Amino acid sequence: MQHYPPLVAGTLQRRYKRFLADVRLDDGREVVAHCPNTGSMKAVNVPGARVWLSPSDNPARKLGWTWELIELPQPDGSAALVSVHTGRTNRIVEAALAKQQIAPLASFVTLRREVKVDDARLDFMLTDANGERTWVEVKQVTLKENDGHGYFPDAVSTRGLKHLHTLARLAESGERAVLLFCVAHEAIEDVTAAAHIDSAYAAALETVVNKGVEVLAYGVEFERDGETPVAVRLARALVFQGSI
Repeated sequence: MQHYPPLVAGTLQRRYKRFLADVRLDDGREVVAHCPNTGSMKAVNVPGARVWLSPSDNPARKLGWTWELIELPQPDGSAALVSVHTGRTNRIVEAALAKQQIAPLASFVTLRREVKVDDARLDFMLTDANGERTWVEVKQVTLKENDGHGYFPDAVSTRGLKHLHTLARLAESGERAVLLFCVAHEAIEDVTAAAHIDSAYAAALETVVNKGVEVLAYGVEFERDGETPVAVRLARALVFQGSI
């Protein structure tokens, strides 16, 4: 479980220049927050939605706020929390790995982060007691389309495509290679490749699976103190749909 620093609620006004977001805090102040998500943020960049920011008193930072979460209305009248902070994704997964909460990846004895393979870096290399290695690349999923399904990527991803090819080469050489979708959206129950956004990625994903790359999908759960989110963990095994 990853605990948030004390979060402050507000309303999203706009996200712009990729890294900036204007937010009106509940106390009426207007602040500019750092947006730690370089993607398109399709379906999670929703002006008028409730958001949570983490404050910083680091004098070296240009911006004193970081956009962490957004709350999105759902068709059934409920609201779902979504993590927009991609930098937290690997920490959430690593915490789950450390507690052996991801059953298919629970047999390792050592873990290394950001390991270089050929001309790419993969998020984790796990080694078991026999010295057998498992390579894991993590991707955050936040895109829920109107059909109710979760999709990755939310924009054309040349970097994601590169990671698929690296995983495929490892699988073909006899190593275990895993693509792990970390679904950071409470209301997503299954994940598939977004062929309508990045057809090359979707086709490559199908190809690498046929070459032995494993695909796992796990969803987050948020812990709240009243209305305020205080922690997040990887807790729900979800369905990966090869195609929809």
